[in-house]
Amino acid sequence: STGPAAGSMVTKHSEVSLSTSSRRQIIDITGEVEAFVKKSGMEDGLCVAFSLHSTTAIVINEGEEGLKGDILRKVEQDYPSGQGWGHDRIDDNADAHLAGATLGPSVTMIVKGGRLVLGTWQKVLFVELDGPRSARRIVLTIQG
Repeated sequence: STGPAAGSMVTKHSEVSLSTSSRRQIIDITGEVEAFVKKSGMEDGLCVAFSLHSTTAIVINEGEEGLKGDILRKVEQDYPSGQGWGHDRIDDNADAHLAGATLGPSVTMIVKGGRLVLGTWQKVLFVELDGPRSARRIVLTIQG
């Protein structure tokens, strides 16, 4: 076989597992996503990074430390803990769920020429909102 028929789609999957060390933390996962794209052999298509946890998020933004701190500070301002959120009666982490729902569990990226299409300063960032946790899972899918 010489590969898929013209016009047909190929899909590949992988999973990244990581540990977090703080209640709120941002981890740059760009390298892991780029390695997956390279290993997939896909030249052109779409890559999705999806977190399997409702108290986390994945965003694309600059990976500079000051900005990462600003993002976390904004999350704290918009979703402070201990505000009598309804879900706090169950798990005491409603703030993390609300922030995760707002920021979103996934990003979709373009793959062109076997590489992620990202702006000069853009990074793929995993946002922990209810850590520390020992096994956060991110599913990577590429289709092209």
